[in-house]
Order: sequence, then structure tokens, then C-alpha cells
Amino acid sequence: MGGRTFPDPADRGADPQRPDRAASEWIHRNGVPDPDPHRGSLIAFRPPSKGCRGSPAASQDDFSSTSTHPLRLSQNSLFTDRGPDQTEGLNPEQKRAVEHVEGPILVLAGAGSGKTRVLTVRIARLVQEHGVPADRILAVTFTNKAAGEMRERVRGFLGRDPVGAWMGTFHSLGARFLRRHAELLGWDSTFTIFDAEESLREIKRVMDRLELDPKRWKPKAVRSALSDAKNQLITPKEFVEMHGEGFDLFLRTVAQIFPDYQKSLRDQNAFDFDDLLVKPVELLEANPALLSRYQERFAFILVDEYQDTNRAQFRFLELLAAEHRNLMVVGDDDQSIYGWRGADIRNILDFERTYTGASVVRLEQNYRSTSVILAAANQVIRRNLHRKEKTLRTDREEGDRITLVETADERDEARWITDEIEARRSAEGGFEYRDVSILYRTNAQSRALEDAFRRRGIPYQIVGGVRFYERREIQDLLGYLRLISNPRDAGAFIRVVNYPKRGIGKTSQKRLLDWATREGIQPLEAAARADEVPNLPAGATKALPVFVELIQRFSARASQLAVGNLIEELIEELDLLTHLRDEGPEGEDRAENVKELIAGALDFDAELSEEWEEAPPDHFTELDLFLQRVALVTDLDRADDDADTVTFMTLHNAKGLEFPTVFIAGLEDGLFPLGRAYDDPTQLEEERRLFYVGITRAEDKLYLTHARERRRAGDFMFGKLSSFVEDIPEALLEPRRSPTLERQRAQFSPRGGGRDEGTFGSARTREAAKKAKEAREEEIFEEGLNQDAPHLVKGERVSHQTFGSGTVVEVSGFGRDLKVTVNFDTAGTKRLLARYARLERDF
Repeated sequence: MGGRTFPDPADRGADPQRPDRAASEWIHRNGVPDPDPHRGSLIAFRPPSKGCRGSPAASQDDFSSTSTHPLRLSQNSLFTDRGPDQTEGLNPEQKRAVEHVEGPILVLAGAGSGKTRVLTVRIARLVQEHGVPADRILAVTFTNKAAGEMRERVRGFLGRDPVGAWMGTFHSLGARFLRRHAELLGWDSTFTIFDAEESLREIKRVMDRLELDPKRWKPKAVRSALSDAKNQLITPKEFVEMHGEGFDLFLRTVAQIFPDYQKSLRDQNAFDFDDLLVKPVELLEANPALLSRYQERFAFILVDEYQDTNRAQFRFLELLAAEHRNLMVVGDDDQSIYGWRGADIRNILDFERTYTGASVVRLEQNYRSTSVILAAANQVIRRNLHRKEKTLRTDREEGDRITLVETADERDEARWITDEIEARRSAEGGFEYRDVSILYRTNAQSRALEDAFRRRGIPYQIVGGVRFYERREIQDLLGYLRLISNPRDAGAFIRVVNYPKRGIGKTSQKRLLDWATREGIQPLEAAARADEVPNLPAGATKALPVFVELIQRFSARASQLAVGNLIEELIEELDLLTHLRDEGPEGEDRAENVKELIAGALDFDAELSEEWEEAPPDHFTELDLFLQRVALVTDLDRADDDADTVTFMTLHNAKGLEFPTVFIAGLEDGLFPLGRAYDDPTQLEEERRLFYVGITRAEDKLYLTHARERRRAGDFMFGKLSSFVEDIPEALLEPRRSPTLERQRAQFSPRGGGRDEGTFGSARTREAAKKAKEAREEEIFEEGLNQDAPHLVKGERVSHQTFGSGTVVEVSGFGRDLKVTVNFDTAGTKRLLARYARLERDF
């Protein structure tokens, strides 16, 4: 056996009753929850409601059981039976990466370039070829699933388990570190990990103690601000110094909460998820001896998805790698899409500046997609200024052109997608639903798609989220509708009686429900008699009759209004959109989902006459029928994970996945990229990277779809083709129109004359459009209405480019909120937001 041999574990003070493997796998056995478990997974991990407690034995996994001897590498194998060459089948760039031994190295791994194999082969070679003990290796991934797969692959290469190696997510490794050393911070090793909901509850308790109004200072927004501060390594004391007397009232309020919140965690012997990143850094910086031991311990550090690291993660790696500098980071700046969650793309862009003398390897050979798909991806991402140059290439065939489909609206878009899937399934042997993924920018877009797939009977599943009608904010609103429809619905009453907050807490609810049970009446009736309930707090006694009056008033309105209008009135009465938006970054998505429910209800109103050939029973309202339809949706059995189903997901959730066929839906400016991105070049570049990620998920066939108009919040918004699509060379695209648009084109073309260029005009027209693109982006959705439009009155004849001619039947609102209801001759009645509708008078 050549080279240096290392001491036996027993000689290093290991506990013979507790082998290293038990230590290395403790976190896996105890299931430390991952903060973002849905990424790349169909089923999200749900941590226990009281957090995850470790056993006292965990603290015995002492550092003394590891090798900290100076490391000298062997250039020969320590094993004569190591099996076949691990580098067999690797391309030259991959070989260069795995054969790198000492010093920092950045591996720029393009999409589909085989980075996972590079990481695992390098770990195996370090152990097998260079005699590095596995317990001197730290490998960091971004999901627990990826960590498990890495360990399995390394085990396959070595023929045995890599005993002692630390492999896991930043959060799981941080928890493991804290189990050993929490006492240095004032916690003990049996600390509890608070998940996001438990953290939120603790923030609410702190706010209550400080007498801060949760209606004014939304706890979720506070949680978001605290998380941002922690991940930037800002301590409570520093935050108070920065904002305690500042002009921003919200940040001043957070400065009040932060120290008390952190003290409360310590008093309860708890860490939140952000602490699992921050506290190890705090400990290492404050304890030079401890830092030195870990620097010596982890002679080799490997990190996957480095482009997604935040400040705390960057600092953790920087501290540990300072001694040996044997740091390999693998990532792709072109796939950095989590800036909104604190990821800092500068970590990967500035790697060579941070680690002078670092080697750089570019993995540009793609093993996934056709050359047409890669050519499109390369052209799109090349428009970004802040990136490291790389060009994906493949040995695969050219493949089909990318199909770009223009549709009339979101329902037509969804219908076209289902038709195309069924057509290919009929025409192509072996085509399966599981080969298809539908990607979209926002969760709200899934509603129209789900409706279309249900109608066609196409099975689907949603990754990283729940079905539209099962989302919390939708269930809350449906709870109101159920109670309005059926005052005896106790479950609906319990769900909404204190949503939004109206001072009817859990104690008051329990006393009310207990009394209702004793009296043999339904909760809503008990609420109407709140003054009779013993020991009910004064606030609840006052609030409950107000709630009852609201439900009764809308019950009466339900027989007078269409469902869409009823929901709009209810949302306005509750000020629900404002309430949701005040929750922080995720609140905007929830508000969009609520708007999408309005759109679905308006669609239901329009389709009611088509679905019911005769009048429904007298005692049924449109609301009853709507709730019946929704109940059938939510009662459907979920598809099995292994079933033959189409996969729906947001583009963020698609990262790391691949499918033979991919549809990217909703490619209109203002939706993708999001309208607010035009105000921030950095955000616009991240949106473009997100589109690049979507394109590179496709193996064989890619579809891009967009709608001329899309209903949002119940109003039709005119849609311009996404500026990102214009970055794709025309030669790579196959333009198509939906049958609906083709019929409209034939119907409205005067005597068949006049050429409708649609999405694609002449080359000269397309070139001119590209030259005007920057100006066009600045005026997104601001073309507005014809100059005369604000003066439209009931009875006037107007024309619309999609719906044709019609008569104005109602005008409401004013200025930017002017809405026009038009009874179109062939398209039926539509309510439009005037500034987007581009209506013209018929003379």
C-alpha cells in the first residue's frame, strides 16, 4: 500500500460503542426538516408540530472521534481492488474537474452537463486514489434528497459507505454542528427547531407582549424581515443600531421585535431555520480554537448549487476553507433564480476574486437537450450582462423546432395544450403523460390549466404546491362561500369566524362552540346570541354579531348576484387583497390566487348556460352550483407519485428536473417577465435566467404559449408576447395559432382580405419590433385605451380585435380603473378594463 497510512479510528479516541457511522447518519435518522423541502420533490416534508428534538446522545458525537492529523496526500491507490477507472466515460472537462486535488476550483456546470457525477467521482477519488479519510470531507447540497443520492453514488464507487463524511444541506449540517456546540451559545443539545409556522406564532406572541398591533404590522412581513436580516448576518443589536431610530416605521418596529424574539427562542431552547445557518457562523467567528479544529477536520469541501448561496452560507464556507483552501464549488450563474430568497449571485461571479489562484472548469457539454433547444437557450441567456461566458453544446440531433403558439386567452391556451397532448398521445406510440411538464411563472396560472385537464380527463399532479382549490387563501375564501350558502356548515364557520382577524380568538371560539353544543344549536346561531354565552370576552361578544350580519347579508345577495360579482363584493368587504399583500413577499402570490378565483367564477358565470340545458332547481343559487363544481374538484383522488400523469409546476420548482416534452405557458410581458422586473435590471436578469432554466428542462420538444388577452382579477389584460421570446432566432421557432384565433381571423378579415401577421410578420417587421423592444418594455401594459374610450356611454357600438363588434351595456369606475361591459355580437358579454381593452367606436 503506497503513500501515507492514517491512524485507526480506535487510535483517535473513537467511542467503540458508538461507531462513526452512527454519528454521520444521526441527522438523517432524526429527520431535521429542510426549509425548502418541495424543491425537486413531489411530496413536501412536514416536520412535527413541536419541532424536531434531538436525543441527548447526539451531543456525544464528539469532535475527538475524527482525524485532525496533518493531511498528506497519496498519489497512488490505497486499495488494489478499487474496481474500474472511475473517470471512464467522462468528457475532458469533467475529467479535469474530478482530477483536481488541491486548491480552490470553480466548476461552472451548465444545465444537463453531468455535475452530480463530477462531485461524486471526485469524492470517491479523494478517498480511493489519494488516501483521504472520508471524515475529512464535507459535501454540501441544497436538498436532503440530493445528499442521499450523493452518498449512494459514492458508496457505489467505493464499494462501502463513506463513513464519517459529512454530507447534507446547509441547514442539516448546521443543525448537526449545533447539536455538538449549542452550549457555547446558551442552548443545550436537545434544542427544538422551529419551522416557519412555529416561528410565526412566536413572533405573534412577542408582538402581543410588546402591544404591537398585528393589523398594522403584519407578522408574516416581520418574519420575512427577520429572515432577511439573519441571512445577511445582521445581529439583533446591529439591527437596532441600524433601524431603531430610523425613518422607516416598519423597520423601527422590527427593531423592537428582533431582540425579544431571539431571547424568546433562547428561553425556549429553540432555533429557527435561519439560526441553523447563522449560529454556526457566530460560533466559529467567536471561538478561534473551535474554528481551527473544524478547518483542520474538513480538509476538502465540495458544494453543489453554489449560485444559490446567501451571505451566511458564503461566510460559513469561507471560514471552514480558510486553512486548506481545498474548496470545490459547482454551480451555474445562469441558473441563479433565488435572489428573492436571499441568494447572492455575486458569490459565484466573484469566486476567483475571493479565492485567488482558483482554477475554473466549464462544463458546457449538455447530455439532455436537442441542439435546437440549446441554441435557443444560449441566445436567451446571452442577453444578460452579469454572467460568466459559457455556451452549451450537444452531440444530439438537431431536433424539432420550438413551437410558439398564440392563443386567444388563458382558457384557449389551456385547451390548446390539452389538445396537443392528446393528439401526440394518439399519433405517437409510447408517448406517456409522465413525459410532459407544464411550467408557469406564478401559481395562479394553474387554475385555467387544471380546469382544462379535468374536462379532458387528463391526469396531472402539481410539484411543490397544492392544487389551486386547496391553497390556504382559496380555502379560506371558499369557507366564506360555504357558510353563506349553508349557515349550518360548522367547519366553514370555524375556519372563517376569525379570518381576517376580528378579535375572536381560540378561547372565545371554544367557549362559543361548547355553549352551542350544550344548547343544541349551530355555531352561527350561537354567534348571533353571543351575549348569552357565559364568560365570553367583551371583544368577542361585540364582534360575533357583526360577523353574523355579514354572513346573513351576503346570503341574501347570493340569490341576486352572479357568483363572480358576489365574490368580488365579499373580497372588497373583507379588504382581503390588502390583508394578503401585507403578509410579505408570499402575500402577493396569494393575492394573485384570490384574483384567479374571481376569474374562475366569472368563467363559471359565462359557462352556466352551456352546462345547464334547463333551469336548475329553484332553491339552488348560482353560488350553490359553483360550490358543487369546486367540491367535485377537491374530492378527486390525488394521482399517485408513480402514476402516468402530466406534471404541473412553477419554473422555480422545475430547477434540476428534466422532461422529454415541456410547455412554458403564459409568455406575455407583465406576467413573464413580471411587470415589476422592468424597474430593476438585476431582477430582469433573474427573470431571464428563470426562462433559461425553463427552456433547458426540455429534452426533445419545447412549446412556448402565450395569450392575446388574459383575465386577471376578473378583467381582461391585453398581452404582448414576452420580450424574452424575441431573443430566440426566428429560424428556431415554428409559429402557430390556436384554432380559436384562426376562426376569429377568418371571421373578422374583411372579405378575406388583409393579412393578419399575428405574432410573426415579415422579417423587416420583426426586425423593427426588436429595435423598438426596449421602448416597448418601458410601456408594458400602458398602451391604454383609444383617446375617445373614457367617454364611452351605454348603448354605443364598439369593436375589439379579438371579440369583434358589440354594444356597451355598462360603464363603471373612472380613470385607470374604468371598466366597460360589452355585449359582443358573437362572443357574448365581457367586462373589460378599459385601459387595456383597446376598444374602438364603430361608426
